[in-house]
Amino acid sequence: MSNPLDKISKEKLRDLLTRCWMTHDAMWFFHSLQEVGIDATNRINRAAVRDMAALEAQRLKKALGRADERLNDFSTLKTLFEEMFGVIKADFMKGSMEFTGENVLRLSWHQCFAFEGINRMGIIDHYQCGIFDRIDGWFNGLGLKFEVSPKVDGCMMAKEGKCYRDYSIFF
Repeated sequence: MSNPLDKISKEKLRDLLTRCWMTHDAMWFFHSLQEVGIDATNRINRAAVRDMAALEAQRLKKALGRADERLNDFSTLKTLFEEMFGVIKADFMKGSMEFTGENVLRLSWHQCFAFEGINRMGIIDHYQCGIFDRIDGWFNGLGLKFEVSPKVDGCMMAKEGKCYRDYSIFF
């Protein structure tokens, strides 16, 4: 019997698994919202994302053959983040990553799947974005010191029609 994974390209597999995970995340958010309300759901969601991402960063680093690599400089971090995003970012995620200055990483979303889903739920004015908590969790999981700008409360896409964060990393 052949391996069913041989029928799916790496890109299609990444897209499928990411879509399944995002659907789970959305359904968890929706049912939590119904059960405990928006404030508790936002708080629990953001904490879960940060903690999951810290573990995810270590798992990705290991899967990429970089488990023992020390992150002592921006060049090494840049390569690792490019590879990590290459693994997890599916085509439907309309974000970009660029390195805008010395030790500065900018993540931008031109179209946001979370904004679109939360907006359909009708609660965008109360939503606390968890997407960047995932990146914060990666930095924490990799043991890096960083600052994020701008500080955003709520959903930047809903308020400004764009969404980005600049991460200054300190070695």
